Amino acid sequence: MAHLAWNIALDSHVHAGLARTSKHSHSRRTSNPLTIEHEKNVANLVLASGSPRRRELLEQIGVQIRTCPVDIDERVQAGESAETYVVRLAKEKAEAGLAFAEGLPVLGSDTSVVIAGEILGKPSSLEDAHGMLRRLSAQCHDVMTAVAVVNENECYSVLVKTQVRFRALSEQEIQDYCATGEPMDKAGAYGIQGLGAVFVEHIEGSYSGVVGLPLTETAALLKKINVPIWGQ
Repeated sequence: MAHLAWNIALDSHVHAGLARTSKHSHSRRTSNPLTIEHEKNVANLVLASGSPRRRELLEQIGVQIRTCPVDIDERVQAGESAETYVVRLAKEKAEAGLAFAEGLPVLGSDTSVVIAGEILGKPSSLEDAHGMLRRLSAQCHDVMTAVAVVNENECYSVLVKTQVRFRALSEQEIQDYCATGEPMDKAGAYGIQGLGAVFVEHIEGSYSGVVGLPLTETAALLKKINVPIWGQ
């Protein structure tokens, strides 16, 4: 297994430049926003997402949540940069969840993989996943994650960008990895926290941001709307 060099730089979230955009994912989620999981007796935040990775990251820092998957249009708008797109989706998800939050603040987030200015969303098919991994092979790409928190009076957001470098992938590795099923629900067709970790030679930025929620920046946003961490 290749040695993985995790070089974490905390303030990688300010990057300039616009990006050309095209979306390789389903344009709408199929989750029902009325289905809110009341798995916690006491919750102080609603997560407007069905992502188990974001839920686990919030629980890791002691935030008590309930989940409310939302349905929004995820198509890229004409002339929209990757940065603008990711932030817009995070805000729209949070705002959509607010209608079902019963007075609680809401967190929305979106993650996209961007290479040569093109947004790689979740693959729509195995062939799409194969193509994404071929593009990422032996190349550097950016993982952009935006986080937005809203309540009835305020909205705060942040964009975190992390650079990831892949080693060269053989066609057999791509086929074998896709056969595991892991790429199919992940932006860019890989999971850095899962089996896809063996493809990553180096990252510069937020590891948790690549997983789906940059924890340093998220904690700072939660503080602004008085949502405690560490179970306090």
